[in-house]
Amino acid sequence: MKQILRLLCAIVLTATVHAQARDPLASWNDGPTKRRIVAFVTAVIEQGGKDFVPPPERIAVFDNDGTLWVEQPIYAQFGFAFDRVKALAPSHPEWKIEAPFNDVLEGNLKAVAASGEAALVKLLIATNTGTTTAEFTQEVSDWMARAKHPRFKRPYTDLAYQPMIELLTYLRENGFRTYIVSGGTVEFMRPWTDRVYGIPAEQVIGTTFVTRYDKQPDGVPVLLREPKIDFMDNGPGKPVAIQQTIGRRPILAFGNSDGDEEMLEWVAAGDTLHFEALVHHTDAVREYAYDRMSDVGRLDHALDEAKANKWAIVDMKRDWKQIFAFEGTAR
Repeated sequence: MKQILRLLCAIVLTATVHAQARDPLASWNDGPTKRRIVAFVTAVIEQGGKDFVPPPERIAVFDNDGTLWVEQPIYAQFGFAFDRVKALAPSHPEWKIEAPFNDVLEGNLKAVAASGEAALVKLLIATNTGTTTAEFTQEVSDWMARAKHPRFKRPYTDLAYQPMIELLTYLRENGFRTYIVSGGTVEFMRPWTDRVYGIPAEQVIGTTFVTRYDKQPDGVPVLLREPKIDFMDNGPGKPVAIQQTIGRRPILAFGNSDGDEEMLEWVAAGDTLHFEALVHHTDAVREYAYDRMSDVGRLDHALDEAKANKWAIVDMKRDWKQIFAFEGTAR
């Protein structure tokens, strides 16, 4: 019996040591950025501490493209839209000479990326509406199952950043609720965000199309996606959407571009301890290097503001040991 008890004690002690040794941010290099994150979380969860924040107020918001997964050379949603243009082109002969559809059909991605917001919205409307919400969800799910990133030759869902997955988990383990606040459309993200990030559909905020209730001829009710933007969740729209959807000011925000600047400013204006960060793409070998001059994910004014206000700047090359969960193929 004594031997059994000693063995059980040894097992418990070993398990305790392993638990204590577990690094919840194992893909982050030890350095000032990682230490700032841990110090912030430690401060807001300390009962009785001066910076303690009750669990209901521990709201963390994250941009998606370029913050949680790859956004170069084009946003994944536009990859989906391009494939939809090709599939629908036989029914639209006018697209052969109409921008940006002709650029898509000719494979001129640079021209599409540089075509401006109005042209990109036109592309999204043509390829993301005219169906029921259920039909569109199925289209997105089918595309995600077969589409591959042009550089990495892997499903887009493999290209979530491992350090950010760990951060999301770490925050939730410490009583945070994690939300996506993206310029992408909610109906494009919701079919897969829970599986990839652990963020359920109801915690995804994004651009929306006008949607109306209708009934099919057999009387079955449906929601139809109409060809009109309802709300653009980018730039100053992000704080508005956060207030409308969550009703609380977050205490942590991560972005990566000028489109996230107002969201970070909103969090920085809070009364409690807060944390703002930008993911800076600096690793052209393992991922991409871009900022001020990029047509996709431009980081210019927000980078200057981050430096001036001492927001955390996550240097991808310096701060991340590992970018993706898979190994070797990112180089």
